[in-house]
Amino acid sequence: MIRAHFGLAKDPFSSEKLALLPQQRDVLDTLRVHCQQGGLCVIVGEPGTGKSVIKRALCEHDPKRVMTPVVNRTLHTYHSTLRILCEAFQLETDGADFRCEKRLIEEARRLNSAGKMLAPIIDDAHLMDVSALRRIRLLFEDFPKNHCLVLLAQPELLSRLTLTVNEDIKNRVTYSVLMQKLAPDSVECFIRAELDKVALSHSTFTDDALSLIVRSSEGILRRARNLCLGALLEAVRDRSKTVDLQQVNRVLLQPHWRQQADPD
Repeated sequence: MIRAHFGLAKDPFSSEKLALLPQQRDVLDTLRVHCQQGGLCVIVGEPGTGKSVIKRALCEHDPKRVMTPVVNRTLHTYHSTLRILCEAFQLETDGADFRCEKRLIEEARRLNSAGKMLAPIIDDAHLMDVSALRRIRLLFEDFPKNHCLVLLAQPELLSRLTLTVNEDIKNRVTYSVLMQKLAPDSVECFIRAELDKVALSHSTFTDDALSLIVRSSEGILRRARNLCLGALLEAVRDRSKTVDLQQVNRVLLQPHWRQQADPD
């Protein structure tokens, strides 16, 4: 609908193709180094601060040299997580846990012999039971050393790792980073960069509308994206080629936006 109305060849603010911001690119470059040296990396941040963008960028970075199996369903038990990993490596999933572990270790060594690196990613790792996370970490101890286990999580994972009982996991972390909320200038740069990607004029958003979006997003990348998309859809409804305050305010009046602004 937006593409047809504005005459675009690509979808604006596509979640599959968001550009990396400077801080996200720095994190990606560091992860690449740890893939070569081996490590356990922890990337934490509030929802919407750009962790998923980094995950996608790592998966797409160099698929011929870096294998990036992803575990998204972290509420599963260790038993189920093993089979998710086997599926990611295109291995058989039947049999006892130790058979799945053996297949994964053999496949990791085969990939290492072929000159490939491994960067397994566990998304929403804060939802995984610590005992399952510990067993996953122990499994990867038997992988070749040029692999990097990447944990994406909300900040509560760091709090859990500070507990004495989890010291064995914390001591093996080789890199951690807290994704901060964006400064207003960074949010504005992100929006303009996304407009450039689809050849949509910066003037599509009036200065007032852009300022309101930046303020209302509160430095959260996902909020900025969703607010821009919602405002563009409102412009389509109004048959307007310009997003102004009325379109943005109409989005902000939606219950989920009002709840964010006034949680009480």
